[in-house]
Amino acid sequence: MSDPEFAAYSFVDRIVEFVPGRHARAAFAIPRRIAAFPAALVAEAVGQLAAWVAMDSIDFRGRPVAALATETRFLGDAKPGDMLDLAVDILECDDDAVAYNGHASIGARRIIELVDCLGPMLPVAEFDAPEALRERLALLRGAGAKAERFRGVDTIAASVTHRVPGTELRASVDVPAAAAFFADHFPRRPVFPATLLLDLKMRLALDLARESPQTNGMWPLRMTHVKMRSFIAPSQRLDIGVVLAPPQHGVAKAMLTAKTDDRLVASARLELGSHE
Repeated sequence: MSDPEFAAYSFVDRIVEFVPGRHARAAFAIPRRIAAFPAALVAEAVGQLAAWVAMDSIDFRGRPVAALATETRFLGDAKPGDMLDLAVDILECDDDAVAYNGHASIGARRIIELVDCLGPMLPVAEFDAPEALRERLALLRGAGAKAERFRGVDTIAASVTHRVPGTELRASVDVPAAAAFFADHFPRRPVFPATLLLDLKMRLALDLARESPQTNGMWPLRMTHVKMRSFIAPSQRLDIGVVLAPPQHGVAKAMLTAKTDDRLVASARLELGSHE
C-alpha cells in the first residue's frame, strides 16, 4: 500500500530494533511544518509501536485498541522538528490482549513514560486490510517511511456549557463527521482516536487551572487510571467533564470524564504541578 495511506495519524517512521513479541525501538521525525505535537500524540506514537509488535506476534489475526493505561508520566515536551526515539517492552501478548510498557525520548532526554498499558485485541480485518499492514511493517523494518508526511490535526472545538472558575467545567464536543485522521484510524471502521480525546480533556483542565492563582502555571505531571469503555464514532456528541481539586503538597488532581447520551465512555485522572 502506498505511503500516503499511513500519513494522517501514523507516528512510526522506521523500526531500528525488533525482537519479535518482546521489544522494539523506532524513530519518528516530527514534521517541521506542523504547529505543535502535543504529549498525547507522543503517547500515541509509543502505542503504535507496541501495536506493530503485537500484530506481528499473532500473525495479524488481531489488532490492539486503546483501553487501559495505569500511568502516563509527562517528563518533557516535544516540538516540531524533534526526532522521537520510541521504545516498547511487551509484557504479555496473545489473541486476546497485549500488555506493555513504553517510553519516548529526544536524544538523552526522556519525555514520556507509559506504564502497564493494556490493549484488547480485536479482529484486524474489521479495521484494516491485513496484507497492507504486513507490507507496512516490512517497510518500517526496512527502508522506513517517508518523513514529513504528517500534516497535523485540526483542533477539536469544545463549547463550554457550565463553569465554576478554577474548579469545574463541562463542555460539549461534536466529533467530526469526516477528518483526515480517520483514514488511518481506521480505514475500514473510522474511530475517534482516544489520544485526541485525552489531548482535548487535558487542554480543558489546563484552561481551568489557569483561572485559579493556586494552580495557574501548573502543567501535566502524570495521568492515571485511563479507561476507554467504548468506541467513539464520527458525528458523535460528547459531554466532557473536568473537576479540579485544590492542590495538596504542590500537586492538583483533576478528574476527567467523557459521556455520550449520559453513558460514560472514557475517564482518567490528571495530576498537575511544576516541573523541577
